[in-house]
Amino acid sequence: MSANYDEGAIKTLDWQEHIRRRPGMYIGKLGDGTSADDGIYVLLKEVMDNSVDEFMMGHGKKILVNVDQDLVTIRDYGRGIPLGKLVDVVSKMNTGAKYDNKVFKKSVGLNGVGIKAVNALSSDFTIKAVREGVAKEVYFSQGVKTGEKDYQNLDEENGTEVRFVPDVEVFKKYRYMNDYIVNMMKNYTFLNAGLTIEYNGEKFYSRNGLRDLLEENMDHDPIYPIIHLRGEDIEVAITHGNQYGEDYYSFVNGQHTTQGGTHLQAFREVLVKTIRDFYKKDFDPSDIRASIVAAVSIKVEEPVFESQTKTKLGSRDIGPDGPSVRAHVGNFLQTELDNFLHKNHEVAEVLLRRIVESERERKAISGVKKLARQRAKKANLHNKKLRDCRIHFNEKSDRKEESSIFITEGDSASGSITKSRDVNTQAVFSLKGKPLNTFGLTKKVVYENEEFNLLQAALNIEESMEDLRYNKVIIATDADVDGMHIRLLLITFFLQFFPELIKKGHVYILQTPLFRVRNKQKTYYCYSEEEKIKAINKLRGKPEITRFKGLGEISPDEFKHFIGKDIRLDPVQMKKHESVAEMLSYYMGKNTPERQEFIIENLYVEKDEVM
Repeated sequence: MSANYDEGAIKTLDWQEHIRRRPGMYIGKLGDGTSADDGIYVLLKEVMDNSVDEFMMGHGKKILVNVDQDLVTIRDYGRGIPLGKLVDVVSKMNTGAKYDNKVFKKSVGLNGVGIKAVNALSSDFTIKAVREGVAKEVYFSQGVKTGEKDYQNLDEENGTEVRFVPDVEVFKKYRYMNDYIVNMMKNYTFLNAGLTIEYNGEKFYSRNGLRDLLEENMDHDPIYPIIHLRGEDIEVAITHGNQYGEDYYSFVNGQHTTQGGTHLQAFREVLVKTIRDFYKKDFDPSDIRASIVAAVSIKVEEPVFESQTKTKLGSRDIGPDGPSVRAHVGNFLQTELDNFLHKNHEVAEVLLRRIVESERERKAISGVKKLARQRAKKANLHNKKLRDCRIHFNEKSDRKEESSIFITEGDSASGSITKSRDVNTQAVFSLKGKPLNTFGLTKKVVYENEEFNLLQAALNIEESMEDLRYNKVIIATDADVDGMHIRLLLITFFLQFFPELIKKGHVYILQTPLFRVRNKQKTYYCYSEEEKIKAINKLRGKPEITRFKGLGEISPDEFKHFIGKDIRLDPVQMKKHESVAEMLSYYMGKNTPERQEFIIENLYVEKDEVM
C-alpha cells in the first residue's frame, strides 16, 4: 500500500532546519578541526568576511578575534549593522547588503547565507550592533531567537560583535587548532594591507600585502628580491627558492583558494609564456616553474566556485561585462612582468641561471627516471605494496575529500588495516622496514630507490600536486622508537622533495590507542596515560588493561574503530621559518630525551652512510 500523497505530505522546512539537516550545502564538510577547511573554520570565516568587507569599504581598521576553546568572539569597528535589520540579517534568508553591487561589488559571500548558517549551526549565537551610542543585542540557539536587549547612551565605538559556540549536535567532537586560525588571520592582513587583526592578544598587520605573505612563508631567503606587481583587481608576488616543487598561494576576493582554479591555471601558463618570450628561448615549463614561490590575488564579480567551501575558482569571467579570468591575469602578467625584467637586469640574470640549473638537473636524472618508470610499470602490474581504494582525490566524486592512503610498516600492521579499512575511500601502502634517509640528497634518489619510486607513483605526484590521488596521506607507524624513526624518515622525504604535500595540509599522523581498558560490560581505548586513568576510574573494580606495543597487535575487528568515523589524526604542519631539522625534532612527539638522542644519533649515522 502506498503512503498518502496529499497536501500534508509536502513539507517546507524552516530556514534553520534546512541548514541543520543539510550543513554540507552551506559550509562544505563538517570535519573535526584537523583540516584547515573543516566546518568550524568556515563558521569563523563567514563572520570574519563581513567584518573585513566593512574595512574594505573604508570603515574600521581593526578587528578583535578571540577563541576560547569553543567560544568564538569577533568584534569589528565598522558602521555596525542597522539596528532595525539586525534580526533579519542573521535569521532571514536572502537578506543582506551584498546584493547591491555598488556596496559590495567583489565580496566572497554573495548568497546572503553565511552568517545565517553560523547562527543555525551554533548552540549559542549572540550578535550585537553599536551605532552612535545606541545598541541592540540579540540571542539565538540553533537559529531560534531566545531574547534581545536594547542599550542607550553607550560609551562604545561603532561596530558589530558576534559570539558563537559551534553546536556539538552537528559537529560532534571537534577542536579549534591554533595554527590554522593564525594562518587565516595572517592571510586576511596580507590581502588587506593596513588592517590590524588582534587574535587572542597577538597582533597581525601587513604593510606590503602579498610580498609580506611570501617573506613570511619562505623557509630560506629567495634567490632574488620578490617581484611584487599590483594592478586593478589583481596583485601578484613572485620569486624562486632552492626547494623542490612549486609553491603557490592563490586568492579570490580574499578567499584562500587552496585548490587553485581558473586564475592559478592562467597564472602558471602565462608565466611560462612571458619568460619564454623575454629570453627568446623555448624552455620547458617545468624548468621555469621549478622552485617557484608565488602568490596571486584577484577580485571577481559574483565568483563561481567548484565546491561549497570555495577552495577552487570555477569562474571563466571577471564579471558580467568584464574579460575572461585568463585574459585579465594574462594581460596584466605579460605586460608587468616583462616590464619588470627589462628594468631589473640583475634579477633577470639570476632567474635565467635558476632555469638553466633546473634544466641541467632534469636532464641529468632523465636516464634514471626512464629506468625507474619502466620498473614502476612492471611493479604496478603486481604492486604488492599498494592496496588501492575505489575513490580518488583527483577524480569526480562527492566523496573525493574522504580519499586517503595509510603508509604502514611491516606486514602485520598493513594486514590489520587492510582487513578493517573502507575499500571505497581508504588505500594502504606498506613499507618493508625503514626507508632511506633522504635528508640533503637530490631528487635522483626518488627514482633510484624502488620503495620511494613506488610511493611517488602511488600518490601520483611526480608531475604535479594537482594529480594527487589521495586527500589524506596518513603515516601509520608504531608509537615506539622504530616507529617514530620511520615517521621522521617519511616526513623528511616529503619535506625534501614534495614540500607542497605538507604545506597544503595533506599529511597526517595516525593516532592509535596505547591501552585497552575493559570489564565484561564496557571497553575503553585510551590514547594516553591520563585517558587510561580516567577509564580505570569509570569502570572501578579491577578492569583488564592491555598495553598495545604495535599496530600489528590490534585485531582487524578492533582496528576498524580507530580508522572509521572516530579516527584521530594529527596534521603535520609547517611553521614559519622551520628548517627540516626543526621539523624532525618537533615530530619526535613526547619522547624522553634519551629516546630523542637515540633517534637523532641514528638519523645522522644513516645520513653519513648514505653520503
